[in-house]
Amino acid sequence: MTSERYGTSTPEEREQAIEAATLSLQGGDLAVIPTDTVYGIAADAFDVDAVAELLEAKGRGRAMPPPVLISSASTLDALATDIPAFARALVEEFWPGPLTLVCRQQGSLQWDLGEARGTVALRMPDDEIALEILERTGPLAVSSANKTGEPAATDADQAEAMLGDVVAVIVDAGESAGGEASTIVDATSGQGRVLRVGALSLEALNEVLEPLGATLTDEAGTDDSATGA
Repeated sequence: MTSERYGTSTPEEREQAIEAATLSLQGGDLAVIPTDTVYGIAADAFDVDAVAELLEAKGRGRAMPPPVLISSASTLDALATDIPAFARALVEEFWPGPLTLVCRQQGSLQWDLGEARGTVALRMPDDEIALEILERTGPLAVSSANKTGEPAATDADQAEAMLGDVVAVIVDAGESAGGEASTIVDATSGQGRVLRVGALSLEALNEVLEPLGATLTDEAGTDDSATGA
């Protein structure tokens, strides 16, 4: 596959890029999109074949399911259940932003992200282009735009070098604003724990939770699936 690369420097280019990414994703192809952390490789979360292609493109197996990006915090309850109070407090403070929550997924969801064991990692990115694409496509499975074992791409050139032959569209929005992956928090129980420290520190998270009497523990590096954008 030969990818098409779209710039976003003018309103016209931006709309063309967003529309091209939207159409490719809705058609079952993969796309590279910018986020507020690093660039991501995206697939329709409800397209089983596209998600499988995403994992293959990265060189990952089903044991490492991709996170899902959403366009609104209100979508959290449509995709996840039994969300603890501490997780809602973090969402209120840090969404949109570099916080990924691993939640128990709604049992009615008709998707297959891999061996997720009844969970889903959710995030609302703080990036206007990503959010516009998500508003048009719905939830997207998005992992960092890189081959497994390589550094995450922070610009379109890096993403194209690693994934240009497997994606249909690359949206080039310049250097990633954040450049550091999201922090991942396990919210599958009342006692939260940090699975990966990224753009948000443990101290920043716990400062928000202090009024609730809640405290996150740091178990960063223990979760093999913690490789999202």
